[in-house]
Amino acid sequence: MKHHRQKLNKLEDALDHYFKVNRNEELSNSKKASLINANNRETLKDLWKEHERIRKEHIQIGSHKVSAQIKPSFSYLDLKIALTERLLKNCVFCERRCKVNRYQEKGFCDVQETKIASEFLHMGEERPLIPSHTIFFTGCTFKCVYCQNWDISQHSNLGMPISEQKLAEIIDSRRSEGSLNVNFVGGDPNPHLLYILKTIRLIKQNLPVVWNSNFYMSQEAMCILEGFVDLYLTDFKYGNDHCALRLSNIPDYWKVVTRNHEQAWKSADMIIRHLVLPNHVECCTKPILDWIYDNLGKYVVLNIMAQYRPGFHAAEYADISRYLDKEEYQEAVNYARQLGFKNLI
Repeated sequence: MKHHRQKLNKLEDALDHYFKVNRNEELSNSKKASLINANNRETLKDLWKEHERIRKEHIQIGSHKVSAQIKPSFSYLDLKIALTERLLKNCVFCERRCKVNRYQEKGFCDVQETKIASEFLHMGEERPLIPSHTIFFTGCTFKCVYCQNWDISQHSNLGMPISEQKLAEIIDSRRSEGSLNVNFVGGDPNPHLLYILKTIRLIKQNLPVVWNSNFYMSQEAMCILEGFVDLYLTDFKYGNDHCALRLSNIPDYWKVVTRNHEQAWKSADMIIRHLVLPNHVECCTKPILDWIYDNLGKYVVLNIMAQYRPGFHAAEYADISRYLDKEEYQEAVNYARQLGFKNLI
């Protein structure tokens, strides 16, 4: 999708597809997927083969209005849903790969039935996104000791169950109220992948899908998200596996998250968030910025964040038991500028 990365020196260029969908000049990826004909198959293996056939063809529907298109009886989006329904029986949505039957029990994420903690027009997101229709799910694949949303990420039972049809109606209504996108977050949206796919299939409006995630998705989940998500809003936390395991109980963090950033960068627009942690500029912030610059380039849209609060269990960890110093944050921003990033927001 992103074949002209060398010239993305303006925010409008870096998020070209996202802005075009906002202006209804182009179909969202999910709308395109709903218009691509696919063949239903009996086995999981054959479903994957059909999915990969379509994915590799890079089919482009164009920028016509949704009403001018005829939906096939079984679409690429339907195929993604059929695959995800099968995967839920042996869940590998994230790289923990619990392989539990999520129709019957919870995995590490503590999610079986999807529950929503809140949904509203959010004015606190990045400037290109607001007003953003932000939908907060309960449950998470991480166990961050400093989690800012611990009340919903670590307590999946606190939300409200809402049918896919009802949420689709709410999303359409919020679009009419002025939302620029639908923004799936948590916790983390990944455990709710099937619910989200089914919901988006039911919406009438053409709007960008924002995947606001910790980016610990499995390769299977990444393949399903490709051609569905319009903009990845990523949370790039750690520059090494040691900090990830100690502070979020996440194994193999660096390998998984860097792999997913590379794949997502090739298939959709992207904004990368990095929350600077106290005492972690050298071990986390700088290695992350180095990797982004070396692998994704200087035109990626990057938000270096300073709003760390030592909440939840942070007081039990000496290195992150205080607020971030202004000098630490400025060091992080200066380092990004020295590297040459062009789209710091």
